Amino acid sequence: MKTLSRIYTWIIFILLYAPIIILILFSFNDAGTLNKFTGISFKWYVELFRDQAALNALRNSLVLAVSSSLLATVIGTLAAFGINKMRSKFLRGVIRSLTNIPMMNPDIVTGVSMMLLFVAAMAVPFSPLKKLGFTTMLISHTTFNIPYVILSVLPRFKQMDIHLTEAALDLGCPPGRTFMKVELPLVLPGVISGLMLGFTLSLDDFVISHFVSSPDFQTLPLYVYNQTAHEVKYSMYALCALMVFVILVLLLLVNFAGKKGEETKPKKSSAKKRRQQMRELLSGKENAQ
Repeated sequence: MKTLSRIYTWIIFILLYAPIIILILFSFNDAGTLNKFTGISFKWYVELFRDQAALNALRNSLVLAVSSSLLATVIGTLAAFGINKMRSKFLRGVIRSLTNIPMMNPDIVTGVSMMLLFVAAMAVPFSPLKKLGFTTMLISHTTFNIPYVILSVLPRFKQMDIHLTEAALDLGCPPGRTFMKVELPLVLPGVISGLMLGFTLSLDDFVISHFVSSPDFQTLPLYVYNQTAHEVKYSMYALCALMVFVILVLLLLVNFAGKKGEETKPKKSSAKKRRQQMRELLSGKENAQ
């Protein structure tokens, strides 16, 4: 039975990663063909960095991914803080269910609904939104990134020691400063994970971007799609290989941030032990008096 499970696992891994490995391998093929592999060469990577349209698309993707992930991280962290502070369990459950809807929706549904919203907004007189482009893509990417940030940050608020917040407030620290000095550092691993996850999702999004973009602002996935829809350039293999490498590095960083957050859990129990010792010390002093 174990042998069959291992064989099944290897088959799944081969089906998932064999196309990616072949893509990366042929991005170094000097012949520029899929029929034979003549030797390792960086010719297609050099050609890629000479392609001004590809570099512009890369710059647009990076600007969009950084901007949308930062906005989503700020909004999502504050939303997670507000959800955690809700006293009504029913209302908290309703809000959490609503925030999960964008993650459960198919991308094409989100893309079409966003497009219809922006078209309706552009039809309103004196609307600041005049056309599809960077602004509409920024709003869309921020919207679908927020639930993932909440999903990353909210468990950190639940694991946080509430007595530390209460102690800071009892010592006269204002709520805003308490959040910045006490609560935010404790949930920072979740914030970083949400930020990197939002950056990754925004960087490789195609479906939603396809519906809310314009020819004036083209991201890297849209550029790759437009190139492969006609005649495939072998520099596209190099571009896809670089995207796989960047996303792999980001996912490793997300996992590293999550593990660093797990390592801070024992500090919670040690803080409880110190508070218990403090209570015993105070009660001993009162008995002595």
